[in-house]
Amino acid sequence: MHHTFFVLLAFILPLTAPTAPNASPAKREDVSRIRLYNTHTNEHLDIVYKEGEDYVPEAITELEHFLRDTRTGEVHSFDPKLFDLLTDLTATVGKPDAEINVVCGYRTPETNQMLRRRSRRVAKHSLHMQAMAIDIRLPGVTAKELRDAALSLQRGGVGYYRRRGFVHVDVGPIRHW
Repeated sequence: MHHTFFVLLAFILPLTAPTAPNASPAKREDVSRIRLYNTHTNEHLDIVYKEGEDYVPEAITELEHFLRDTRTGEVHSFDPKLFDLLTDLTATVGKPDAEINVVCGYRTPETNQMLRRRSRRVAKHSLHMQAMAIDIRLPGVTAKELRDAALSLQRGGVGYYRRRGFVHVDVGPIRHW
């Protein structure tokens, strides 16, 4: 009988647990939200991209479109771990709800080659071309602070572009420049 009581209790409790009326899914603890501003297109995106351990396919599709190559409009599938890195990075600098300024997301090989002709600091095999990298700024946080926070996470590559005021983060091998 004792075992039966706990089995019944396990079924009843979820049905009777109090829920807040009109609770916003964004306020739930088990969701991951990201807020982005594209500095080239002037677009804003505020989206829940993960619920629990599951990525939200429609949200990932929207993020991939948002982070498209702004020169060609081409969209590429992103490694969603990059979005997790961004949300952890904003939390690390104490601004979990901040809107991230995107300087560069996905790049086609042609765009990458064009940028390489302009600057020797653009990598020939950039992870931007694999949709595993993003260049960002965070209003109210210096590029140095952002770089230091990204380095502390030890989750991939971190590039520091002091004069341009942005940081590159990626989900490739751990390295920095």
